[in-house]
Amino acid sequence: MLGKIRVRGPVGRPRTRPDAVAGDKAYSSRGNRSHLRKRGIKAVIPEKVDQAANRRKKGSRGGRPVSHDDELYKDRNTVERLINKMKAWRGIATRYDKTPRRATSPASIFAAR
Repeated sequence: MLGKIRVRGPVGRPRTRPDAVAGDKAYSSRGNRSHLRKRGIKAVIPEKVDQAANRRKKGSRGGRPVSHDDELYKDRNTVERLINKMKAWRGIATRYDKTPRRATSPASIFAAR
């Protein structure tokens, strides 16, 4: 999924290498982080508790803790809340009337009159 990232700008073709990618803990796998690191993209993904525990259990062989930019992660939260609001509004905008008159097809409504 991370390989399909496209960031649209005002002009030109979409960029495939954004400055940073923000995600929740579900995307904190080693594979995702290494993919972003290879492409020079900053990963703003918090580390899972069990991953941190396993890393500490290995001692010096476990590597360094992952860096995490709290300010960029707060922006991710703002975007996610906006998307949820848009989804809620879409649900209101596309809701159909549930009255018995509207539940049937338009042809049957005119036939019943």
